[in-house]
Amino acid sequence: MPRKALIKRKTKETDIVLDLNIDGKGESSVETSIPFFDHMLSLLSRHGLFDLKLRAKGDIEVDYHHTVEDVGICLGDALKKALGDKQGIRRYGSVAVPMDEALASVSLDICDRPYLVYRVSLPKRAKITDFDPDLIEDFLQAFVNRSGTTLHINVPYGRNIHHIIEAVFKALGRAIGDAGRLDPRIKGVLSTKGKL
Repeated sequence: MPRKALIKRKTKETDIVLDLNIDGKGESSVETSIPFFDHMLSLLSRHGLFDLKLRAKGDIEVDYHHTVEDVGICLGDALKKALGDKQGIRRYGSVAVPMDEALASVSLDICDRPYLVYRVSLPKRAKITDFDPDLIEDFLQAFVNRSGTTLHINVPYGRNIHHIIEAVFKALGRAIGDAGRLDPRIKGVLSTKGKL
C-alpha cells in the first residue's frame, strides 16, 4: 500500500496543495514564493528521502507567517495521513547533523503526543534576506501539532544563521525518514501498549 498523502488547505490567507510520498527518493518541487523557505523544505525532502510537491500561495505582502505556519500544518497532516495506522514503522529517529560551524540535534517520536522542545539560540533581529528566522519555530510547532509527533531540537553551537537553520532542516528530514521507515521485524506498532 503506497504511503502517500495529498493535502489541500485554502483559507482567506493561504491556498496550499501538498503531495507527500514517504517512500520516495528525496525529490522535491517546492514553490511558496519565499526563496529561503523553499530551500529549507527542499533540503528536508532530500535528506529525509521522501518526495515532496508543494504549491503555496499566501498573503506574503502582509507577512510570511501565515504561509510558513500553514505549510507546517499541511506537512503535519500529510505525514500523519501517509503513515496511516503506523504499523511496522521504526517510530523513533534521532540524528545530529553538522553544517560547518553549526551542529543540530533532532530527536523525533511518532507517537500521537504532540510536543515541541526548540532550543535554538539565534542572534536577535537577524534575518536571512527578508526571512525572519523566528518563523521556523512557528512552522515546527504547527507541524508537531498536526502530525502528533514529539520533537526535540537542540543546537548547542553555531554562528551563521543560515548554517544553523540548514542543519536543523537536514537533521529533521533524516529523523522523519528514519522514524517513518518500515522494519519487517516490527509486528503491529512499536509499543508495549499495542497502540500509539
